[in-house]
Amino acid sequence: MFTSCSYYKEYVTSDVTYDIDYDHQWIEWGKPKNSVFKLKTEIDILKRENSSGSLGLQINAFGAFDVYWDGILVGRNGKMAKAGQAEVPGTETTYYEIPKKLSNLGKHTVFLIGTRTYNKEAERGIDIKLKDYLLLHRSPLIVVSFMNIMAGAFLIAGIYYFFLYVNSTRKELAVLLFGIICLLFFGLLIIEYVKYYLDIPYNQFYTRLKIIGWLTFAISMLVPWYFMLQFEFKRKRLFLALLFLVLLAVYIGYYGHYDVSAAYFTITARFFSIVIAIDAIVRKKKGGLIVAAGLLAGVAVNYFMFYDFGLYIAFTILVLCMLYLHTIRTKAMEEAHNASLLLSSRLQLELIKKNIQPHFLRNTLTSLIDWIEESPKEGVVFIRALAEEFDIMNDISEHTLIPIRQEIDLCRRHLEIMSFRKEICYEWQEEGIDENETIPPAIFHTIIENGITHSLSPKQGCIVFRLEFAKEKQFKQYTLLTFAKNRNTKKEKRVGTGFKYIEARLTESYGANWTFDSHAVEKGWETTIKISH
Repeated sequence: MFTSCSYYKEYVTSDVTYDIDYDHQWIEWGKPKNSVFKLKTEIDILKRENSSGSLGLQINAFGAFDVYWDGILVGRNGKMAKAGQAEVPGTETTYYEIPKKLSNLGKHTVFLIGTRTYNKEAERGIDIKLKDYLLLHRSPLIVVSFMNIMAGAFLIAGIYYFFLYVNSTRKELAVLLFGIICLLFFGLLIIEYVKYYLDIPYNQFYTRLKIIGWLTFAISMLVPWYFMLQFEFKRKRLFLALLFLVLLAVYIGYYGHYDVSAAYFTITARFFSIVIAIDAIVRKKKGGLIVAAGLLAGVAVNYFMFYDFGLYIAFTILVLCMLYLHTIRTKAMEEAHNASLLLSSRLQLELIKKNIQPHFLRNTLTSLIDWIEESPKEGVVFIRALAEEFDIMNDISEHTLIPIRQEIDLCRRHLEIMSFRKEICYEWQEEGIDENETIPPAIFHTIIENGITHSLSPKQGCIVFRLEFAKEKQFKQYTLLTFAKNRNTKKEKRVGTGFKYIEARLTESYGANWTFDSHAVEKGWETTIKISH
């Protein structure tokens, strides 16, 4: 699903039919200081369909060496070590053009002489291929062209989802992971095929393979993690720890065997992803069946196709499955957004209705008439308090969150109005209030309305409403205490229209990151709102 260090397969058919006589192949290793080696082998050209083009040799070997065709020097790879002169390492793969006059049918001799002073411990042989010289250069270009198109697609997808995460108000880890996976796979494709762009000395050959291994390890870790987040997989930490241990065991157990470790990384990641997809199907999660089918299709592609191509095609299928999951999630978020807009509009109407309901207006205006007739000065104060409450209500009706001080001013005005209406002393107290905090509108206003309704009139003194605020690293908490004797009720009612309004407002602003509790205490009634960061 993720990488391979194997060479590309020949997708352009050569017009040369030849045979290598391995019975004549021999290698001599000289003194350990210089590690001089020689290779001689015979190639029998049996047939050529197009004799107009030049033949070419492809040689895969570690070292710095000269290449001879029928005793004639056709090319050099690096510079061999000599007395007083260090070796200049050659590249692992080189191409050499054979002169046309030496490309006739029949037997020819290839002779290599060189030195290998680096990576002596590496057990690598020497591989020779004969092909049309133009096709030798064209074959990797065909492969690289397809891979560049794929790499560009992953790069664009990675950048897009990274920007989507950075500029989104909801920082979803799954979006960030998907962007990282695409960027890592882009890097994997570039590192895998950079050998066709850069001349990499053979003593740095394994550096590239190590980078490929690390990228493969990272992708193999992140892909199952992404599916865990998308399908809300339970016990994520345990499953991730198990996945990490298996990948680490493969890394240690097959250290130095780059192709084998990459294949097992791939198998491990695919196995864990299939388990997660099957679990999603059992729990009837949307997209589970599509992802499972995509993963199994990847297994089939790898089985029937050459490993490198099968690997990248399988991953492309997997990315398409991931994109499908994103469309499902985006649709759900869009529906939730539309629902929140409807909820917000409904809550605005509820807030306006709270102060224009006929019952409230009738009782308030009746009390106002009495106060104006009995005490015009106090009546004016009553009118001013009522006007201020309506002004605040008008200001906050279209807002989702308002400054806490504005909410407190609304509560004070309402208590002042109710003091005139019921001719009862209401007192407001506060402690630890942070002026920079915000709160959904009319939350505490609704709570004190309930407190006024369900509290008995005191024989002397005032009914006190005390708002306290506390802030910790993980949460912030408001506590509103009503110091009064509670009315006796036949049974406890918790879910009234007032509480439904409060809960709807909290959900609108904080999602599920809040708790609301309201219960009787010895001194009266206590209401607590806890908001997680």
